[in-house]
Amino acid sequence: MSALPTDQPLRLMTVHAHPDDEASKGAASCARYVAEGVEVMVVTCTGGEAGSILNPAMDIPEVNADMPGTRRAEMAKAAAILGVSHRWLGFIDSGLPEGDPKPPLPPGCFALEPLEVPTEALVRVMREFRPHVVVTYDENGGYPHPDHIRCHEVSMAAFEAAGDPERFPLAGEPWQPLKVYYSHGFSKARIQAFHEALLEAGLESPWAEWLDRWDDSRPDPGQRVTTRVTCAEYFHVRDDALRAHATQIDPNGRWFQMPLELQQRVWPTEDYELARSLVDTEETNEQPGDDLFAGVRERVGA
Repeated sequence: MSALPTDQPLRLMTVHAHPDDEASKGAASCARYVAEGVEVMVVTCTGGEAGSILNPAMDIPEVNADMPGTRRAEMAKAAAILGVSHRWLGFIDSGLPEGDPKPPLPPGCFALEPLEVPTEALVRVMREFRPHVVVTYDENGGYPHPDHIRCHEVSMAAFEAAGDPERFPLAGEPWQPLKVYYSHGFSKARIQAFHEALLEAGLESPWAEWLDRWDDSRPDPGQRVTTRVTCAEYFHVRDDALRAHATQIDPNGRWFQMPLELQQRVWPTEDYELARSLVDTEETNEQPGDDLFAGVRERVGA
């Protein structure tokens, strides 16, 4: 395992399933850390080829003729807005199977790749970029999309393998990240707080139907949060990055119906769960921390 030199720049890697996930999950945190001098890399596991056009204004022939190319261009624009470097892992979007019974996943897609194949690809990027902290999804994928679940599996396997010289010896010099977080954006408490704030302001809430359908028998990810990163002043950067994914984000849709200043007041953080740590840190659900690099700064002298 490589030694950690002192006074080096802090480095954060976020691993996502599809282009646009990086803008809807932790983007304001990334923008804040970039502004503070942290080097941030977004890794996208698939090209998002199976994504539907969710913005009616983009449902036009030239977009439909080249969805992969369109999504690559959108991702490049979003990365520039966030100020992050970006790497494609190069796997094929599995799509979200629908129906009863659900159809089989397409051959050769990301979710059907043998785990070692994308794990080696991500280990190679980790050893090149040398992140101190990695952010990914929980074991449920944030929501049960096969690519999101596979993204979790690959991220955790790569975290364990990246520092081991016996694993993937041709994938670069070993490097051990120090922490892994899961991103948690849709807790019931957060949605409820937004809903109530809109009603109190005399505005229509787009969250009412979601709350009516909320299944309280399922674990609430908000109960797992250990770290809340204050980043309200970067919510506008997050929104600009979201709008860059024009095929996926309707600017008149739910994402943008709540006034920005209301979001900043009601819930000024992005929320995470510390899943694995090789440094001393006191982040818990009862007393959440406020920095993804807690315990890391002291270790690397940053």
